[in-house]
Amino acid sequence: MVGTLIITIITLIVLTLSILFFPKIKIKHIEIGTYWIIPLIGAFLLLVINLLPFNELWNRLTESSEINPLKILVLFFSMTMLSIFLDEVGLFRYLAKKAVKIAKKSQLSLLIILYLLTAILTIFTSNDVVILTLTPFICFFAKNTKINPIPFLVSEFAAANTYSMIFIIGNPTNIFLATSANIDFLSYFKVMALPTLASGLVEFIIIYLIFHKELKKPLEITEDTFELKHKVDLVVGLVHLITCLILLVISNYINLEMWLISAICASSLLVYIIARSIIIKDNSHYIHNTIRRLPWQLIPFVLSMFVIVIALTYQGISGKIGELLGSNAVIWTYGSSSFVAANIINNIPMSMLYSTIPSGLSDINYLRAIYSTIVGSNIGAFLTPIGALAGIMFTSLTNVYDVKYGFKEFIKYGVIISIPTIATALGILALVL
Repeated sequence: MVGTLIITIITLIVLTLSILFFPKIKIKHIEIGTYWIIPLIGAFLLLVINLLPFNELWNRLTESSEINPLKILVLFFSMTMLSIFLDEVGLFRYLAKKAVKIAKKSQLSLLIILYLLTAILTIFTSNDVVILTLTPFICFFAKNTKINPIPFLVSEFAAANTYSMIFIIGNPTNIFLATSANIDFLSYFKVMALPTLASGLVEFIIIYLIFHKELKKPLEITEDTFELKHKVDLVVGLVHLITCLILLVISNYINLEMWLISAICASSLLVYIIARSIIIKDNSHYIHNTIRRLPWQLIPFVLSMFVIVIALTYQGISGKIGELLGSNAVIWTYGSSSFVAANIINNIPMSMLYSTIPSGLSDINYLRAIYSTIVGSNIGAFLTPIGALAGIMFTSLTNVYDVKYGFKEFIKYGVIISIPTIATALGILALVL
């Protein structure tokens, strides 16, 4: 037990330091994220020293349960592929352009429209894809119109990591925690819809109060000549996404697992992409970019963290943490502790660990612990950049576009916005459950 605990703590500390000080290493012209290399080393040590028997890991990787990490990765990557394809054919930029046109010269109107756009896109795709897509657009637009991009960036990042709670597919942490508790798509939505909408409203009011003076300045609009060039591909992509979402909603009634539904839809789209490129033979790069932009480094990261969590469970450490958290005021205990823990070890490893901790609780308290941890894993993402991989990508993008939004600024706005937001979400969750 002691050896497992030491390796885990060292791995998590070094992981946090790497995210803060050396998130990437460069070998010639190739940049590699360190966030997956460090847990990979930690997982390798646990297996080599035999603190986790290989046959125990193999059994967990090959079991047919919903918590199988391979199934979770298939579900996440399939949904991400559908979203990225829509981005590559220009859907997100087109909608952003329309948002600017509707706002006319009002910064407040633009903020409201972009907030709603971020929320809607996040609900039907995922927070990571929306952040990667809209962040460059906001930075570029603000530079051209000579306005302060901070209100819009803060609003976008907060909305993406709040409305990602509403569906299972909104965040990999949702997928892992919900599937670990055998929660289906529709049951999840029924519980999380109201906490998401209520906390989103509180969050926006706080953002408005912070930036209302800045938003009174007029907006100088420049013409964006971007037009959709691949409308047929856009329709095909939307049909695949909508079909996938409908099937996910009724998955429990048609007796199909969510990972299989998403895999079939993504495979169907991939067949279309390949057939299209062979038949039409055009020079579009978006087909290649869809595959290239998938977060491949997440695979070793998730599998490595899975090894570490299984080792903690195997050695009985997860149970000890569960005893420490207790069974009183479960929603507030698990919600607040997961919120803090996400900003110490990142929300993905935190969610993997917390999926095993409440196993000793009664049925209703177990569900309360899982749902409140989901809240903590999402809203915790905008307390500090360490809270989620989305935060790391977000700050990297702002640096590329010369926007001053460093660690201090992130925390300053994060504290003001995230604490009332999570308090609202947990409070409403307590009423729902």
